[in-house]
Amino acid sequence: MSFDRFLADLKQQAVADGVSQRTIAEASPYLVYDQGIVNRDRGQRVFGQVFTEFAGRMAASYRMQQGQARIKAHAAAFARAEKEYGVPPAVIAAFWGLESDFGANMGSLPTLRSLVSLAYDCRRSQMFANETIAALKIIQRGDLTPGEMVGSWAGELGQTQFLPTHYFNYAVDYDGDGRRDLLRSPADVIGSTANYIANGLKWRRGEPWLQEARVAQNLASSFPWDQADLTIQLPRSRWAQLGVTYPDGRALQSDNLPASLLLPMGRTGPAFLAYQNFAVYTEWNNSLIYSATAGYLATRIAGSPPMLRPSAPGAQLPFAELRELQQHLVRAGYNVGKVDGIMGQQSRSAVKAMQIKYGFPADSWPTAELLARMRGVPRVQALPLGAEAVR
Repeated sequence: MSFDRFLADLKQQAVADGVSQRTIAEASPYLVYDQGIVNRDRGQRVFGQVFTEFAGRMAASYRMQQGQARIKAHAAAFARAEKEYGVPPAVIAAFWGLESDFGANMGSLPTLRSLVSLAYDCRRSQMFANETIAALKIIQRGDLTPGEMVGSWAGELGQTQFLPTHYFNYAVDYDGDGRRDLLRSPADVIGSTANYIANGLKWRRGEPWLQEARVAQNLASSFPWDQADLTIQLPRSRWAQLGVTYPDGRALQSDNLPASLLLPMGRTGPAFLAYQNFAVYTEWNNSLIYSATAGYLATRIAGSPPMLRPSAPGAQLPFAELRELQQHLVRAGYNVGKVDGIMGQQSRSAVKAMQIKYGFPADSWPTAELLARMRGVPRVQALPLGAEAVR
């Protein structure tokens, strides 16, 4: 249908959902279509980087230091949020830093224009129709005016980049001025982010989220790499029995706390124990690169040392070859999601299945050797697994 017809129908949906005609009239000058927004939505490539590259940039020391400084500067709000919601200050500060550099980069595009353009596009129409209606409800509640609604091209708002549904459902007035202002009020940002993490994403009070770990090199050839998967949780005592330690070689606690072994770059890259609270990160953003970086930055703000670097740089297939590998996986009967050259969870699971089939170490990391096998090219003689640099 035409955009005008679509917009008329959307306004009717909003009225049926409790939005007043006055609010719709106030917002109408901003409800216009922008093809450039749709183009940006279809061209995302930011999470095609390897973990150490992305984390090195996004979890840099200056961002850790700024996070620690914000926790000191807003100590009362952070303490109140931790008491009420159980979310540690470092967790809130990490998302605050990653999403907007603590309010410095919230975006400069009219939110209603972005939302209605994405709602008109067929890719995620219903989702963004709901987000548009939620934005109208925020206006009607008196938190922001249509003109104040400025943010990212994807319609996210505020210093921790809430979608309007999250803003409407979880924003709290922490500074007591009668408005939920996630663009200008640090106290509102802190309290609202804690509320969303605790009640929207189900944070488990008092439990860890991520800890760096390592697998001893002498166990490389016998380690059950196929167990390194976010869908597999083992007691921490079991990981200790298998030879997983802390980075400095100290033994893990021998308890029943469930954890997954996370290898963002396969067996030769960094390794982490991901606890049940790590699911909060993958719910916040389902990109494994982003979620691992956010969890790692939070550990740094909380005082953990920087992660150990691999003894050799991690190799990633070029973008075109990652797409080719995904195409081979699809032809082999696996669901990789979108064939886009980005190794999301579905692609990693398919890679793992093929590694098991071919007898490779099943660490879910795409390699030139796996691609060659899937092309039907004779297998290149590889170094013995024990000779590789293993974390």
